[in-house]
Amino acid sequence: MTSATPHRPPTPRLGVAFVPTYPPESLRTLATAVEAAGLDDLWVWEDCFEQSGLASAAAALAWTDRVRVGLGLMPAPLRSTAITAMEIATLARMFPGRFVPAVGHGVQEWMAQSGVKVGSPLTLLRETTHALHRLLAGEEVTTSGRYVNLEAVRLGWPPADGVPIWLGGVGPRSLALAGEVGDGLILANALTPDDVRAAVGTARDAARAAGRELTDVHATLICATGPGAEERLARELPRWGAAPDRGIGAAGDAAAVAAGVRALTDAGATAVAIQPTADEPDLAGFVELLGREVRPLLGEE
Repeated sequence: MTSATPHRPPTPRLGVAFVPTYPPESLRTLATAVEAAGLDDLWVWEDCFEQSGLASAAAALAWTDRVRVGLGLMPAPLRSTAITAMEIATLARMFPGRFVPAVGHGVQEWMAQSGVKVGSPLTLLRETTHALHRLLAGEEVTTSGRYVNLEAVRLGWPPADGVPIWLGGVGPRSLALAGEVGDGLILANALTPDDVRAAVGTARDAARAAGRELTDVHATLICATGPGAEERLARELPRWGAAPDRGIGAAGDAAAVAAGVRALTDAGATAVAIQPTADEPDLAGFVELLGREVRPLLGEE
């Protein structure tokens, strides 16, 4: 009698996160390195008041031929829904199948600074997501909501095959909304595997209650490799509100990074982006290591 082999989740998509601790002019080096290393994804951010996520995504798509570029997240209050749909549709047609847009309700302190804070961020996000889905499907949309109001709006150049709209959030209500109306879930970057498991459970329960399935979950793993890796990771985590002793991130060699990725995959992530530390001395070399040494380990059972 033989024991059953424990089930492992499928090999996750592996990518890199370009976060605003790096200057915009360094994106080209990272994007081309991700492509050359054979990785799946490059994720760009849009944090107030750092860098434009849409400009970064457009540039990264133009500099690459194969890699998928995700944008997490576009704060819904910062753009009108019609403009957001136009921008998404344009990139989706220029780079079919390679652009993943994601929206969120925004950090409320930043929305207040920008003069666009609303009374019910979740209502705005729900209305925005519903309208984006319809506009990107080529429909003529008339809607009168609390925040989103459109009158006979139809895109002149909708995406040929539609575009999935991913949502992101941290709190339980935001996670539930992502499961209910989103096509994928973007998680925050400084989470333990247990944090990820709980968040995915909340979103998937909401999806099932709405008669849907949540199949795409993106997580981020902050990593440091090479000399002084543990110390560099410990310095990095407080930037993102995390304490080093919580078991967040991965430091060490390729095996340590692969173990960190697998822990997030076991917790429910289907795609993991590796976030280098702000003091990473060799971005291109770091990405090359991910493709050459880390990725092969993820296929092992």
